[in-house]
Amino acid sequence: MQQEYKYGELTHRIIGCSMEVHRVLGSGFQEVIYQRSLAYELEQFNIGFASEVDMPIFYKGVSVGARRADFLIEENVLVELKAIIKLEEVHLAQAIN
Repeated sequence: MQQEYKYGELTHRIIGCSMEVHRVLGSGFQEVIYQRSLAYELEQFNIGFASEVDMPIFYKGVSVGARRADFLIEENVLVELKAIIKLEEVHLAQAIN
């Protein structure tokens, strides 16, 4: 039995847009090129998003800074782009944090 995910349909659409960008551009470009291309695809499918979103970081309840997320999609799904050859544990940790 397939488990339903809260944002399953949305993430499916995001992945589709991402795959289209990768299909058309392939690899080898700077991250900003993929970011602009994904923004274009998201707009084509009327998927609401904000890019370069500052997200506060708290330590024991105290604001200690902020990080910038590549995309916050429909105020629910965070997308962090990586234009790299190999995904490392540090990249996963960055996305989770």
